[in-house]
Amino acid sequence: MKKLLTIGTGFALIGLLANVNAQTSEVSPQRALLNQYCIACHNQAMVNSTPVEGENLLFTQLRGLGLTLDVENVDNVAENPEVWEKVVRKLRVGVMPPPDNPRPGHEDYTEFRVWLETQLDQVAANQINPGRTQAFHRLNQTEYRNVIRDLLHLEIDVDELIPADPPDQHGFDNNAEVLALSPVLMERYISAAHKIAELAVGAAPRGAAIKTYEVPLNLIQDDRLSDELPFGSRGGAAITHNFPVDGSYKINVKLQTNYVDFVRGYDQPHAMEISLDGQLLQVVNFGGDAPGTPAPYSYAGNIRGSDDWEEFMMAFAEEGFELELEIDAGPRIVGATFPREMWEPEGILQPRLFGYHLAVTELPDANPSVGSISIEGPLSVSGPGDTPSRQRIFSCLPQSADEEPACAREIVENLARRAYRRPVAENDVQELLGFYEQGRRQGGFDAGIQFALERVLVAPDFLFRIQEDPADPEAGDVYQISDVELASRLSFFLWSSGPDDELLELAAAGRLRDRSVLEQQVERMMADSRADAFINNFVGQWLYLRNLDNHYPLPSAFPEFDENLREAFKRETELFIEDQIRADRSLLELLRADYSYINERLADHYGIPGIYGNHFRQVSLDGAQRGGLLGHGSLMTVTSYPNRTSVVLRGKFVLENLLGSPPPEPPPNVPALEEASEDGRQLTMREAMAQHRENPACRVCHAAMDPIGFSLENYDAVGKWRNRFAGVDVDASGLLPDGAAFDGRKGLQQLLLDRPDDFVGTVTEKLLTYALGRGVEYYDMPTVRSIVREAKEEDYRWSSVILGVIESAPFQMRRTEL
Repeated sequence: MKKLLTIGTGFALIGLLANVNAQTSEVSPQRALLNQYCIACHNQAMVNSTPVEGENLLFTQLRGLGLTLDVENVDNVAENPEVWEKVVRKLRVGVMPPPDNPRPGHEDYTEFRVWLETQLDQVAANQINPGRTQAFHRLNQTEYRNVIRDLLHLEIDVDELIPADPPDQHGFDNNAEVLALSPVLMERYISAAHKIAELAVGAAPRGAAIKTYEVPLNLIQDDRLSDELPFGSRGGAAITHNFPVDGSYKINVKLQTNYVDFVRGYDQPHAMEISLDGQLLQVVNFGGDAPGTPAPYSYAGNIRGSDDWEEFMMAFAEEGFELELEIDAGPRIVGATFPREMWEPEGILQPRLFGYHLAVTELPDANPSVGSISIEGPLSVSGPGDTPSRQRIFSCLPQSADEEPACAREIVENLARRAYRRPVAENDVQELLGFYEQGRRQGGFDAGIQFALERVLVAPDFLFRIQEDPADPEAGDVYQISDVELASRLSFFLWSSGPDDELLELAAAGRLRDRSVLEQQVERMMADSRADAFINNFVGQWLYLRNLDNHYPLPSAFPEFDENLREAFKRETELFIEDQIRADRSLLELLRADYSYINERLADHYGIPGIYGNHFRQVSLDGAQRGGLLGHGSLMTVTSYPNRTSVVLRGKFVLENLLGSPPPEPPPNVPALEEASEDGRQLTMREAMAQHRENPACRVCHAAMDPIGFSLENYDAVGKWRNRFAGVDVDASGLLPDGAAFDGRKGLQQLLLDRPDDFVGTVTEKLLTYALGRGVEYYDMPTVRSIVREAKEEDYRWSSVILGVIESAPFQMRRTEL
């Protein structure tokens, strides 16, 4: 039956093609091109055919794609622009027609794509469709933290209060469609509001609490690790802790131990400095005084030392170093570090420990390291303190009971306006004053403000960005959003936080939409330190930097990977992007830059000589092994598996995030990649992928992914350069389906630079997705192309692209429901 169906479908296609060929001379050049190269696969008969068990996966993919190009009217793309935008996307990297099929010449191919885009843009110009964002857009975890910071001048550990929001299918965590509010999450918000309000107003805690800051075991503490620690220091940690009130606290510092709590580095005398806000509190001396006979080297916990030695070492690890002192409320930096001892190891140098060995070995003759810093308190309370949050909230301090009502009104009006991100009405104020009165009766003026603040922090106007349709709208009406809504859109795009007073005042006055005012505000906001959120959030998700924190290369395969390298990877890319944006460079500089930001740890990994110290500095690169984003270890690491590189992950990353042509999802039950031949020989990545592509359904998608991934094979799974793998020289050459050939990172870089509109257009798509909090749809693509065309006149500078997004119809307008 299956064979008969296949034969029947084939005869149907033959008949269709015969009919088409007879009509080719009577149709437009565009229809003729589709008839000759496309409709053999993308036709109504194929899409409507019945699935058959065990059929070729290629048929399943064609059916799922749903393109019926034999009946679509290419001469009038306005009839179905969604279909033709799909076609344009497929044409970007020449993935269609698939390999081994006849394809048009390069000139015809390019002309057809340009013609399609021009037609689609003309249709969009006559039918403005800004799309529809969700009416209720919940703040995600990052936005919640930032809004609290700006509203109350209070840094919170948001992970302890509310859960993180996972990214959506487009790669961002601010998509309103998936930011739901469950009853359980609402309970978390209520609990968070209570804790934040108590902390912000300086309410006395109900009892002492203990907060422990762990230092990762795999953080190598052989250099100065923080700008908050003194010059000439080695290792340790500097943590920022928010002390809730003025009072007495305990600081406890424990040293790093092995898995059974034997302190490392105790054989020799050492000193450790404990500081508060850079001021030395105490120098503690330890080491070299353990009694009795120790356990054999590296066997502590498995072979016992003498009883007195065992008891001493276990007690020392448990107790740590403890200080009790009076500390003023507010954010304070607690530091613990060691004076750097200028000595070099002697004898046979041991390889770096990793994995099991790092956890087990006690290293008694090595340098000690800080394992954790704990803060306990308050043990006693002497007052609420003069914290940044109290200064922000209490714009007035009543001197008598008669002054309290006016002062309370002033405070709640300010809080509501900033928290609700709009001018407040009298009923808003009266509601909050009701909560204030309730709290005041229970605990006085400060308690009243705390109650009002708690209510603010659970209000829908705070937790959601709310957009309202105009009164009595027609279905599908297009309208401008209000200036107040525009202010919020702008601030959450660039700051991941609410608008400040200046932005709100301009919006309330109806001046924000004025082009010169808007441009001035964008320039001001991008120069503000709060724009770091744009770099951390947009870039962190676009380039997968966030994934780096949870990526753990296999220690046995990559023993050189440690927390220092993880942080260096991340910092290099962040500093590089920050320089690009703040200096307003061309987006093409992301690819062609011959410099990066590097410290000694990263330079050692990259094989760059002459770089010393833990601080990052701009370093010129020779371009052979490093240069531009594609040479960053961060990207190479997050697009690899823990034990090996991945041609597919790297190719998919470039297609999706740099070329805007993401491959479809893989079919189900794809077999794992074979890494060895039948005789046990390790296969090169090219050999392994050649076996994988034997399935025709796999070959279509991999035809574009694999060549791109191969070009980056000189970088291993932690971004280290290699010339050989599996006993042979790395072959980093690639050939795309459209005939574009390239070799290595430099070749891929040049291929992207040769297609600037595709690269900049992809970044613009990502920016628009992030800015709107929704996925980019087919009707948004003419806007993307318009932004790119205008940015081209300014050398594709960041400011022109960002401003283009902000001034676009999807950003400033909205459509009612259809």
